[in-house]
Amino acid sequence: MPPHDDIDAMMDVMECAFDPAFGEAWTRAQLTGGLIMPGTQYAIIGSDGRFDGPFDASNEAAGFAVVRTVLDEAELMLIAVAPRWRGRGYGRHLLIDVIDRAAVAGVTRLFLEMRSDNPARALYEGIGFCPVGRRPKYYKGRDGIRRDAVTYAIEPVAGQPYY
Repeated sequence: MPPHDDIDAMMDVMECAFDPAFGEAWTRAQLTGGLIMPGTQYAIIGSDGRFDGPFDASNEAAGFAVVRTVLDEAELMLIAVAPRWRGRGYGRHLLIDVIDRAAVAGVTRLFLEMRSDNPARALYEGIGFCPVGRRPKYYKGRDGIRRDAVTYAIEPVAGQPYY
C-alpha cells in the first residue's frame, strides 16, 4: 500500500488536472484500489523536477503516472500534470521515466488509451507512441458527446533518447 502522503499528493494533482467535462479523474477509492493491484507502480514528480519527495508547500507534487504491468506488457493507466506546472517538461519527464522503467523490467510493449481529442496526443506521438487501435464512440463526456478512444503503443528500449 502506498503511503497516504503519496495518495494525497496524487489526488491533489488529479483534482485539478482532469477536466470534469470528461469524467476521467479517478476517485480516491479507485486510485487506492488501483495502486494495490499486482504489477502496479507509480511515480510522482515534484515541482522541483525530481522524483523523490517529500511533497509539501516547498516542493508540491506537479504530476504523477500510474502503470500496470502484466507479464511482458504494460499499460499507462493514468498520467497527469497539474495545470500550473504544465509547459515545463514534467509530462515528458514522467513519460520517459515510465518507458525506461518498463524497458528495464522487460516490457516489450507499453500501451495507453485516451480520448481522440485529448491534446496530450502530441506528447505521446512526439515520444514515439503510435496508434494501434480505435474504439468508436467509447467515451461519453458529461456534455453528452461521445468520443472515440484511441489506443497507442510503444516498444520500450532502455536508454533510448525519447526526447
